[in-house]
Amino acid sequence: MCGIVGAVAERNIANILLEGLKRLEYRGYDSAGLTVIRDGELHRERQVGKVQELVNAVAVNPHFFDGHIGIAHTRWATHGEPAQRNAHPHVSGKIAVVHNGIVENYAELKEALIAKGYEFTSQTDTEVVAHLINDLYSQNADLLAAVRAVIPMLHGAFALGIIHVDCPDELIAVRLGSPLVIGVGIGENFIASDQLALLPVTNRFMYLEEGDIAKITRNSITIYADGVEVERKINEIDAQQHNADKGEFKHYMLKEIYEQPDAVSRTLEMALESKVASNDKNNQSHHGYQLKADFLQRHEIQLASIRHIQVIACGTSYHAGMVAKYWFENLTRLPCSVEVASEFRYRNPVVVDNSLVICISQSGETADTLSALRDTQKQAPTGLVSLALCNVPTSSLVRETDIYLPTLAGPEIGVASTKAFTTQLVALMLLVLKIGVTQSRIEDEHLDTLINELHKLPGQLYASLHLDADIKTMSESFEDKKSCLFLGRGLQFPIALEGALKLKEISYIHAEGYAAGELKHGPLALVDKDMPIVVLAPKDSMFDKLKANMQEVHARHGELFVFAGESSKMVAEDRLHVVYVPDVCEDLAPIVYSVPVQLLSYHVAVMRGTDVDQPRNLAKSVTVE
Repeated sequence: MCGIVGAVAERNIANILLEGLKRLEYRGYDSAGLTVIRDGELHRERQVGKVQELVNAVAVNPHFFDGHIGIAHTRWATHGEPAQRNAHPHVSGKIAVVHNGIVENYAELKEALIAKGYEFTSQTDTEVVAHLINDLYSQNADLLAAVRAVIPMLHGAFALGIIHVDCPDELIAVRLGSPLVIGVGIGENFIASDQLALLPVTNRFMYLEEGDIAKITRNSITIYADGVEVERKINEIDAQQHNADKGEFKHYMLKEIYEQPDAVSRTLEMALESKVASNDKNNQSHHGYQLKADFLQRHEIQLASIRHIQVIACGTSYHAGMVAKYWFENLTRLPCSVEVASEFRYRNPVVVDNSLVICISQSGETADTLSALRDTQKQAPTGLVSLALCNVPTSSLVRETDIYLPTLAGPEIGVASTKAFTTQLVALMLLVLKIGVTQSRIEDEHLDTLINELHKLPGQLYASLHLDADIKTMSESFEDKKSCLFLGRGLQFPIALEGALKLKEISYIHAEGYAAGELKHGPLALVDKDMPIVVLAPKDSMFDKLKANMQEVHARHGELFVFAGESSKMVAEDRLHVVYVPDVCEDLAPIVYSVPVQLLSYHVAVMRGTDVDQPRNLAKSVTVE
């Protein structure tokens, strides 16, 4: 949560800070602020609401914020309501601080500081940090030393950016549990929570590691770990690959929905290739696809010893893990457990020997997932292998696991995950196939079939996007609803959960996903003429049973909105609306059926007038507990 930007340069940096905040607004949009040092003083502006409110306020007197060093912040509230007094940066004396994360012991620290005579103007935990640094700086006039002395006092996970009027060329950065990168320029340097914020000014980055403290000037970057100076590699990235403009689309979410065929293609390309054409008995040439020999090749020994799969994830990524459970157990007969990271890490779980622990995260910085991984590694079961399934190759999760399996979704700005989810599913299926091949658990014929069906996926996703107009029409029935049920069976059950999550995330309609067979165990009591029921109904092995569940709803005057396979021959009638989804093989249907539920949620949200890309109370990257 929260977004941090900082800069030290020869040029005025206010516009750089503001542009960086715009690019980080997906991390929090309750309030925003910036502070620059100008003429030996801290010049600060803070506003409640979106970053644009801050931009407008600064524009009233832009020269007031001309400065060569400064920090800025966009907030997702944890301690203290969204209010100007709680917005960052926080100031103590001549010190300004921005903070992402939580200081868990702030109450005790606050009491001690009040006893020393410090006055608090906010409800935040961050103000404690500013006062502590100010207190220690007053004793030795060394900003870096003061920060280093304060860090051990703070319990929790956080990232910090700090400036001091007496050190007008010195920006201090701290990374302890929350992501922070350094942007490397020529005669100027920057910090940010995400490299995306800094792409207009540099494409060269250092990624701070856990516990790093950096002293940054215009011409130097000095990084310390455990009090010892260390080197961190400079990475150069292709800025074109990180384009985050909406283009012709009204919302990032819609753009990202429509990017899914290309994103899935990229993810498939890392693992699939054409194989030499073969001729059948009639001398007909056949082309097909196969797993690349080098796909996860260097990890084959590790994968060969796996006897159990443990998936750890949160939110949408958790739903991807649920689909993977079906795949692993059905296709490889390897047992698979899937758990919510925030629960897994606290219940003292047993991790069995020879487990592959798969951590799924779009950002690779999800606090609960990272903590669950670290706790699992501490148990050190025999043969433990950890794998990061992640969209950000420079993330903490990638650095801390044995194997990295990328999803090539590209930047995802909309808070409601779309293309990150479908590429996670594709990458997971590729992993299932790789393990199946490595351990000889999948027959060649079945393997060939699945691979060739995977190759068809981008085209099937394009076809599902053509349903947009029909789904928009369907969505009109949801505009005034207060609750909704999503039903699916088998592989569609996790997609029902995902559809419900999407709807409540961006439209604020209460929604629940259920395994359709569970209707009679409680949810059927909710069914009435005002309760829309969304049903995922591909023509698969569970279709006939699902039709029986639909009859249970129809008999009680529930209104059904069905995404049905084209070959299902399901006929629309009174209170039963049907949108036909292109037929797809049963194993891969969850990927294709993700698109209709995304589009439904999107159109409902637009009709209800909610903020699609930045829904209330949510942020894209959850870097706090």
